[in-house]
Amino acid sequence: MNCISKTSNLRSLLFLKSATAIFLIVSMLFVGCEDKADKSFDFTQEGLFTAGIEGPAVDGKGNLYAVNFEKEGTIGIVDSLGNASIFVELPGGSVGNGIRFDARDNMYIADYVNHNVLMLPAGTNEVQVFAHDPRLNQPNDLAIAPNGILFASDPNWEKGTGQLWRADKNGFHLLEDEMGTTNGIEVSPDGKHLYVNESVQRRIWRYDLDEEGNVTEKYLFYQFEDHGLDGMRCDQKGNLYVCRYDAGKVVVLNPGGDLIREVKLAGKKPSNITFGGRDGMQCFVTLADRGCLESFYAQYPGRRW
Repeated sequence: MNCISKTSNLRSLLFLKSATAIFLIVSMLFVGCEDKADKSFDFTQEGLFTAGIEGPAVDGKGNLYAVNFEKEGTIGIVDSLGNASIFVELPGGSVGNGIRFDARDNMYIADYVNHNVLMLPAGTNEVQVFAHDPRLNQPNDLAIAPNGILFASDPNWEKGTGQLWRADKNGFHLLEDEMGTTNGIEVSPDGKHLYVNESVQRRIWRYDLDEEGNVTEKYLFYQFEDHGLDGMRCDQKGNLYVCRYDAGKVVVLNPGGDLIREVKLAGKKPSNITFGGRDGMQCFVTLADRGCLESFYAQYPGRRW
């Protein structure tokens, strides 16, 4: 073999090695991005909230809120950098659970101790009773339809049962009783369906929803085989994000009821989820076992954006 051939072969070998190395590096980076896309990261410091951390919700200005900051019966506010502080202490021994904002930025809070839905008018921290009814076990999670109608789940954990309510200024209106342990609740982006899950029974039900907030055509949307269920939220495409309590993950179901994504969390007990961030595509998850919020990114904005 002459010198020219040897040089040519050497260059080819070096090129192949370089190309292989580049391919391996790019592949590793790509796999790393995939892994990161389906894993959460800490948004707040661990232990700032109690084990009762719930909510969470984002107002029109982008502020993030969650209940039970530092002690039970409070609501904490979290800035864009994850710094948390107390926003309000609920009066009369009330303890909050789910939080929602309406189109006018009024805050609604499920008060499971005193059988209330509380309201804080936009721009204030003045707590008012929006609806009260002693028939409720303990209002747990809230959902607000695009037309402003408010719904509440109402579990009885001791008996493993639950109820479903609609709430307005005239009080609570029972939609269904003798259910399982009703917990997470959400309305589809078009306002035509109401989703309610039962934590212990591991079922998600879908109802047809009319403009007056009446439910019909109850349908078993999804059944899980293990672990519990908690808060739920929809994105703008109608995909349903479900907190899998004790499983340490959030799963995403498309409108057809197919599981299309799983996001791993550092904590094992996700209690609720909301959308926020600059474009509404950042998810914030409350973790009962860690007393903090974890975060990950969705493909589409939440339905309120």
